[in-house]
Amino acid sequence: MSSAFEQYFLSLKGKKIAVLGLGVSNRPLVRLLLEFGCDVTGCDRTAREKLDAEVLELEKAGCKLRVGDGYLAGVEADVLFRTPGMHPGNPAIQALRERGAQVTSEMEVFFEVCPCRLIAVTGSDGKTTTTTLISEMLKAEGKTVWLGGNIGTPLLPLVREMKETDFAVVELSSFQLMDMTRSPQIAVVTNLAPNHLDVHKDMEEYVDAKKNIFRFQSAGDRLILNADNAITAKFVGNGDTGFFSRKERTNRVWEENGIIYRRGEKVLESRDILIPGTHNIENYMAAIAAVEGLVSDETIRSVAKNFGGVEHRIELVRVKDGVKFYNDSIASSPSRTIAGLRSFKEKVILIAGGYDKHIPYDVLGPEICQHVKKLFLGGATGPLIREAVEKCPEYSAEALPIVDCGNFEAAVRAAAAAAEEGDIVLMSPASAAFDQFKNFMVRGEFYKKLVREL
Repeated sequence: MSSAFEQYFLSLKGKKIAVLGLGVSNRPLVRLLLEFGCDVTGCDRTAREKLDAEVLELEKAGCKLRVGDGYLAGVEADVLFRTPGMHPGNPAIQALRERGAQVTSEMEVFFEVCPCRLIAVTGSDGKTTTTTLISEMLKAEGKTVWLGGNIGTPLLPLVREMKETDFAVVELSSFQLMDMTRSPQIAVVTNLAPNHLDVHKDMEEYVDAKKNIFRFQSAGDRLILNADNAITAKFVGNGDTGFFSRKERTNRVWEENGIIYRRGEKVLESRDILIPGTHNIENYMAAIAAVEGLVSDETIRSVAKNFGGVEHRIELVRVKDGVKFYNDSIASSPSRTIAGLRSFKEKVILIAGGYDKHIPYDVLGPEICQHVKKLFLGGATGPLIREAVEKCPEYSAEALPIVDCGNFEAAVRAAAAAAEEGDIVLMSPASAAFDQFKNFMVRGEFYKKLVREL
């Protein structure tokens, strides 16, 4: 008897398949479709002369390419695979849907055919660390874990290697969740704050997309929510709903006097968590609630003492002449930078600014005044961050010098030059990277390169 995976791909044979976006996540999908003999058209806005070798190899293997300006004009398809970064309401997608095309995505199909238990994490901040923590805890307990989604490797091509006893742990963005019609057996929402409003039409659409992570759960499924977040505290799940909190006792996991409890039983001392920051205590609480019944408390404590964190998330890059340089490139929103600033007891030298996602910066001003000794800005959001700081009643130009550097590299070099022994230099932009970099990872790598060359 063929598996759900094979049945799905065999059902596509004889249909016209269009894959929108030929980025990293969709390339393995195209190879799969070609393997099953499908008629595939790959669509991407990148001009042909700028396509990399891997995409051209897909063309040689049989994928028809529509690239460059007007790449969506006149596309015909029975089944359309949407790239996560493209809004489902895109006029070209709407037109295809109206002509009868079924619109789906690599992640939606993975949820449909995955043979093992699914644990999924979303949120505005902390989702990558929480997803990784859940994976690390399960692996340390001896489970076979497949880590993917918005982090790591595309999972759909790996389904044939998965067993029912395995665990798939996935990070999901709002873009991936927007038109999902399936939810995992265990869902976690770390928190929600304004984000990606350059793509979502408003905050309501953003929050509604996030709700899809638990919207289709059944009575036997589990939902873990942040009781301290005004938005997630109001969510209502269909099954077992557990809350975590640093401020009060909940029905599941909470911190009290430096100790993390689950259902009233001590699990972990917060001081034993190796990675810094109160936000990471919250990430641990979310993970502890998610793996209840699957991972022993002893294993959780072992992970806490040994897990050094995820790259680009308050990552110590170098100590030079007594100055510590940290890479927090993942911080593409004010709330994420606030969490980074609160991770340090002393005031830091902050490098911030980048691409404008049209989200408010008001909340960042007071935090910078409280936690920053010198501020170096670059990118489109630099003026917005400066404005947010200067309008704070507690702002003092003498106590907090602000330097507009124009671009990222200039800001890094200026901050490094201003640092003295004992200082902490934190690159935590509170903005997306797209003004100068492909993504936050490229930005983080460039920062590390600059710091190592000092």
